[in-house]
Amino acid sequence: MMMVFVSVYGIVDGLFVSNFVGGIPFAALNLIFPLIMILGSVGFMLGTGGNAVVSKYLGEGNEERARNIFSMLVYTTIVIGVTLAVIGICIARPVAELFAKNEKNLTAVERAELVKNCVLYARIILSVLPAFMLQNAFQGFFVTAEKPRLGLFVTLAAGCGNIVLDALFVAVFKWGLIGAAIATAISQVIGGVLPIIYFARKNDSLLRLGRAKMEWKTLGGVCVNGSSELMTNISLSLVTMLYNAQLMRLEGIIGVSAYGIMQYIGFIFVAVFLGYAVGCAPIIGYHYGAKNHEELKNVFKKSLLLTALLGTLMTGIAFGFAYPFSWIFANSDKALLELTTQGMRVYSVCYLVCGFNIFSSAFFTALGNGGISLLISFFRTFLCQVASVMILPIFLGTNGVWAAFAAAEAVTLILTATMFVVNRKRYQYI
Repeated sequence: MMMVFVSVYGIVDGLFVSNFVGGIPFAALNLIFPLIMILGSVGFMLGTGGNAVVSKYLGEGNEERARNIFSMLVYTTIVIGVTLAVIGICIARPVAELFAKNEKNLTAVERAELVKNCVLYARIILSVLPAFMLQNAFQGFFVTAEKPRLGLFVTLAAGCGNIVLDALFVAVFKWGLIGAAIATAISQVIGGVLPIIYFARKNDSLLRLGRAKMEWKTLGGVCVNGSSELMTNISLSLVTMLYNAQLMRLEGIIGVSAYGIMQYIGFIFVAVFLGYAVGCAPIIGYHYGAKNHEELKNVFKKSLLLTALLGTLMTGIAFGFAYPFSWIFANSDKALLELTTQGMRVYSVCYLVCGFNIFSSAFFTALGNGGISLLISFFRTFLCQVASVMILPIFLGTNGVWAAFAAAEAVTLILTATMFVVNRKRYQYI
């Protein structure tokens, strides 16, 4: 539920900007967003990789060690976040200029406006990057600490804050893209700071912030184990740039806007799979550490069944409601509405299989095997995506861009099934 709600309030900026600000600011938001996600993905790496280690020690009964590692990772996230924020703010303009140069249909004035909007939005969001990274990391730690409901409350507080502030700053005060950025920044501060306040005080959870000894070897292991999530986010961001470039060539700025709308809507569907993976990972790590093999088998079997059911359901919903979903963002532009609707119907097929690939990556991370998790993630989010989006448009045009998602997921599923079979005796989950 946390991940689904994060995805919902994550699309609020796009919703308000597309309906109240205009096409160029909306395209700017979509163009620069990959840079923000690349920098913020370090929080996912430390959170997922750290959760596997912390939950394993809790399963072994070593709570003191688990708390020390937890504290160390929180402090490390803050330091890295500040460093990356400074770097991101400095490179925002050259990156925006690089993204915008592929747009051939804009005048020089419009291109300058596009770059300006990219830079303004990025710098405001990046100024609170440490909080964004903490928010990403804490989503899993709340589950590990046996406080998922509290984690959901924090997410709701941050999300509702973003929705209310977006409505106020963009729709009422007419602050435009800057208002949307400020609203998101404030919500990320809420999502990152509230957990620190909770864990820094005496509480009845399994985890608590305190003095921490720096364990470089453990930190290295956490980074390796969580590298699949880092690679997933970086790869998806890089691939998004490639998709944008292809759509700029095939459709112009309207193609980038259509892709942005599809990504916003897709966040909600994919968040169901991600949320389940994040929610069950500490359980998997705990039972693996406690050597409860029967329970591990139980979780694995039910997870595959649930993933299949959810995939079928969401494919049907995405295909059947492609038009009304697209209309929410593109009701004032008929051409954009038609392009987005068609794209969503082709794109929806990927939900049949992507859940298995997402679960497998989180599953092996929870077992402490970051190598397999990284292999699946890199294969899924980069190699297959790049090959698909470069080859399919040659034969299918714009539909080839939309079909690239499903093709990449289908090929990755073969690797996922192979890894499950090959490692079944080693971890005894079958």
